Amino acid sequence: MSEVRYTANVQPGVAELSAAEWDALTDGANPFISHAFLGALEDSQSVGDGTGWTPAPITIQDSEGHLAAALPAYVKTHSQGEYVFDHSWADAWERAGGDYYPKLQIAVPFTPATGPRLLTRRPELIPALLRSAEQMCLDAGLSGAHATFIAPDQVAAFEAAGWLIRHDIQFHWTNAGYAGFDDFLGALSSDKRKNLRKERRAAQEGVTIRALTGEAIRPEHWDAFWRFYQHTGSRKWGTPYLTRAAFDLLGERMADKILLVLAFVEDHPVAGALNFIGRDCLYGRYWGATIDKPFLHFELCYYQAIDAAIALGLSRVEAGAQGGHKLARGYAPVRTTSAHYIAHAGFRNAVADFLRREREGIAQDQNFLATRTPFRRLG
Repeated sequence: MSEVRYTANVQPGVAELSAAEWDALTDGANPFISHAFLGALEDSQSVGDGTGWTPAPITIQDSEGHLAAALPAYVKTHSQGEYVFDHSWADAWERAGGDYYPKLQIAVPFTPATGPRLLTRRPELIPALLRSAEQMCLDAGLSGAHATFIAPDQVAAFEAAGWLIRHDIQFHWTNAGYAGFDDFLGALSSDKRKNLRKERRAAQEGVTIRALTGEAIRPEHWDAFWRFYQHTGSRKWGTPYLTRAAFDLLGERMADKILLVLAFVEDHPVAGALNFIGRDCLYGRYWGATIDKPFLHFELCYYQAIDAAIALGLSRVEAGAQGGHKLARGYAPVRTTSAHYIAHAGFRNAVADFLRREREGIAQDQNFLATRTPFRRLG
């Protein structure tokens, strides 16, 4: 039997690859690493020329040209839209006379959601994938490679390759087999339970809330959400990352994986939250509003997400990056992980020392926050 030979390549984008072959590299549980999602970002020009995100997926193909493994990767000329902050590293390296940019980002753009980064059904190809990323950095003069929001079961592969490990904290809601929102409230302490009920009543007063998915999401709904998204984006990061076309393409290609929650006043949409549905997780991504109504943000982004996760039988809700205010609403601290390959040995040692100290602080923060959840204490 002849030996199968593999070839590593840097591709111009995911959209140009076979959707069937790309999606076959995963188990289909995470919507963000699907061909539909990543391809929509490219086709809508949310990534590409002028964005600082140049698609450069690394693939391993067999002798017949079929995909056997891949990394969703981008050459970056800035550190925006990543949610794992390395600006201080860039400043330090450039003060020392180096060029931190461009760099290689192994991630889903603008999406701080945990998921697979090593896409393959052949575990024996994983070391070759990581070596290919390292070699690309050396060949192209990139300062390093950064894989962010790595699925927990893939962290060991990065560690085995000698990449530096970094931790941070997000707040996720976990479904403990709840029959409904009231059942979830029953797990909270009395005062927290009263606060959440009060917030929901105040948020729902005077508005009608509709949760839409699939064909129920119409073009006028995307028009409304685009207004909300622009309003939030202009306040938080200056220019929204996604183009208007991105929402149309996502709606066309994966509407069954989208949950759009809209609030209406007299049939006029005034606020909305966009979620993506995974196999066992609901991922909250964007929110915006044209009115200032107390607790409406919490209702659309957190409480409606809990309602949906329970109804869909999902195990958890990931509500995005940061946000300590999620803690009081039943979202507990969870550790997230990134991995970093730094090409320059001296700079790598300095970053390694920084990360050792940072991890200690993150662990302490997580332990403290875990004691501040709103759940009843037993025993």
